[in-house]
Amino acid sequence: MSVLKITTFQAYLFWENVDKNLQNLGLRLSSIREKTDLIILPEMFSTGFSMNAETLAEETGGKTMQWMEIQAKRFDCVITGSMIIKEDGQYFNRLIWMRPDGSHEKYDKRHLFGLGKEDSVYTTGKDRLIVDLLGWKICPVICYDLRFPVWLRNNNADYDLLLVVANWPEKRSSHWRTLLPARAVENQCYVIGLNRVGHDGNEIYHSGDSMCIDPYGKTVYYKPNDEDLYTFSISREELVKNRRAYPFLRDADKFNLL
Repeated sequence: MSVLKITTFQAYLFWENVDKNLQNLGLRLSSIREKTDLIILPEMFSTGFSMNAETLAEETGGKTMQWMEIQAKRFDCVITGSMIIKEDGQYFNRLIWMRPDGSHEKYDKRHLFGLGKEDSVYTTGKDRLIVDLLGWKICPVICYDLRFPVWLRNNNADYDLLLVVANWPEKRSSHWRTLLPARAVENQCYVIGLNRVGHDGNEIYHSGDSMCIDPYGKTVYYKPNDEDLYTFSISREELVKNRRAYPFLRDADKFNLL
């Protein structure tokens, strides 16, 4: 498909309240009036960025994943975001890529945020995920991963869209607004960064600043401060044009990350 239609929800999250978050998210998504191919929710969208994994973690196929499956069927699209999952006695900050037919893929956050003690609670992921959606190759990652360009390097044009779901604090929003365009330019791809808004249970404020950047580094969408449910399109024609005009990926260093 030459155009991919995407809906981002820069949401306020209720601290450690799964039921209230799922109810609010479902209600707000009801205002979607046009067909969309992909709905994106923030990191830990059902709880906020909590280290209280022992209390909040769900098993695979639990309440939040069931809710995702319902929404994917409801809108006949993929829905994605991360949540707290318990598996084999370990906790993961896990992104779920849920399809309308109930099948799904998973990505466990590779880089755990040591400053927030995430690395003392959760287990790091080992594998990068690249999924196909209507002919678009998409690489979804989580928040802190954005700071590590080697992990995100687009070797051999592996992906067309880098997707970052986050709970990124306002105090470092200048880094967020710098790194997202940098990843788009260096990887010659679209980049979408989807953040939350509002204070969390630790009184950390999140200013949103969700955005979509095209392969030239230009802003397609940007929204600070407020909750925002927004649908927009990205163009494969523009992606192909950029890579033909500027064959930088061809000249990149080849490597495998151990």
